[in-house]
Amino acid sequence: MLKIAMIGAGSVGFTRRLMMDLLAVPEFQDTEFRLMDINEENLEMIANLCTAMIHTNGLAATVIPTTVQREAVKDADYVFCMARVGGLEAFQHDVEIPLRYGVDQCVGDTLGPGGVFFGLRTIPVLLDLAKDMRELAPNALLLNYSNPMAMNTWALRRAGGIKVVGLCHGVQGGHKQIATALGLPQEEMDFICAGINHQTWYIQVTHKGNDMLPYLLEAFERHPALSKSEPCRIDVLRRFGYYSTESNGHLSEYLPWYRKRKEEIDKWIYPDVWIGGSTAGYLNHCKDKTEEYREMYPKWLNGEAEYIRLGERSNEHGSYIIEALETGRTYRGHFNVENRGNISNLPDGCTIEIPGYVDANGISMTVIGDLPLQCAATCRASISVQEMAVHAALTGDRELVKLAVLHDPLTAAVCSTDEVWSMCDEMFEALAQWMPQFNGEGRRWSDIPQPDGGNYRFARSKRHHSLPTYTEGYNNQQPDERLIVGHSDN
Repeated sequence: MLKIAMIGAGSVGFTRRLMMDLLAVPEFQDTEFRLMDINEENLEMIANLCTAMIHTNGLAATVIPTTVQREAVKDADYVFCMARVGGLEAFQHDVEIPLRYGVDQCVGDTLGPGGVFFGLRTIPVLLDLAKDMRELAPNALLLNYSNPMAMNTWALRRAGGIKVVGLCHGVQGGHKQIATALGLPQEEMDFICAGINHQTWYIQVTHKGNDMLPYLLEAFERHPALSKSEPCRIDVLRRFGYYSTESNGHLSEYLPWYRKRKEEIDKWIYPDVWIGGSTAGYLNHCKDKTEEYREMYPKWLNGEAEYIRLGERSNEHGSYIIEALETGRTYRGHFNVENRGNISNLPDGCTIEIPGYVDANGISMTVIGDLPLQCAATCRASISVQEMAVHAALTGDRELVKLAVLHDPLTAAVCSTDEVWSMCDEMFEALAQWMPQFNGEGRRWSDIPQPDGGNYRFARSKRHHSLPTYTEGYNNQQPDERLIVGHSDN
């Protein structure tokens, strides 16, 4: 019986999705799920819904709700984190304060002022989780879904002292779009993505061995739906020659070109859906969803309505990684890990998103080589912001936070230095309760050696701790040429 802790489990939709993905695996149908959240109302809702789904399907799995993190983590085999620190109250500050200074964000959870301050308040919570894991579940693997992904996992590698992998579904979404644009079956398309989370690039796209990259732009431009819903992504594809994994709205806010003039923003967004790029799109979507969940809760609970059924498995990586580690059934996905020469023209130590393979021996990451120069340049601009934000989060350095925001591409396109300093001061004041490290109330964190000397050998579980597992494409600090799967000549 697996013991799986879910931290931030009050996410009513996502928690059920991950749980049902795991229960779709026959070997996992007696899993013990420890659901932890500080929001007691949401926790009760999700615990009742999950218990009802288990009973309806006649499974032996159990659900243990708790507001105490250490109770959830104790002796866990795997830990999921999908916490949003500060909830919608803090999220609103992330979006609305920068907007007063002309920084127009659709999401604000990865880069920009919103992403930086989101990281500043999330990293301390993740490091507290890491401390509990070191003490109570030292062999567990943390599967992190919390944004900002790159900053969070970077900080965990520096000061967490646990085994962690970052997971996102942007690659899968783009894969489906590319197949749709080309009019080809998705299962026949092969691809390699590489870059950083939310700025990962399809550097290789093939169909039955044929290179499809030269046909992507024309395919997207002529598609009746995608040509309208992805104006920013298609413009980047037109100029860079490579398609980005991230949604139109997300991508537009990481770059300095698309949201800097009010009169031009409409050209680059698709207003029919929030992810198309509307101002505060995701914040407004989350508010709407919160009300929808309250309305739908009794219908889901009594079986009148349900959209997650046993066996209907999503493409989220989490359950497939655990299945591969526990059963040996091989899985290939794209994961967020430390760069150790895997992408040779991005800085070592930063968080990258690249292909990895999982089986009973663990998680092994590929070596990509160089990204196309234009893609690498865009990633490096973001990495510089991430690096400063992570260091500031660990040390409580307010000035470094301001310098990080100053170097953010979109912020730099619209704000003066004085405006950046004033904007950050407002955000520090509004968000102070969630960032104790900047108020003289919280601890500072020092670097902690990573498990197994930094080799990230992910134990499958405490029952299999003797198996060698994670190589990240390296053997004695040298690339394993057997894992080199793709490169770009650009």
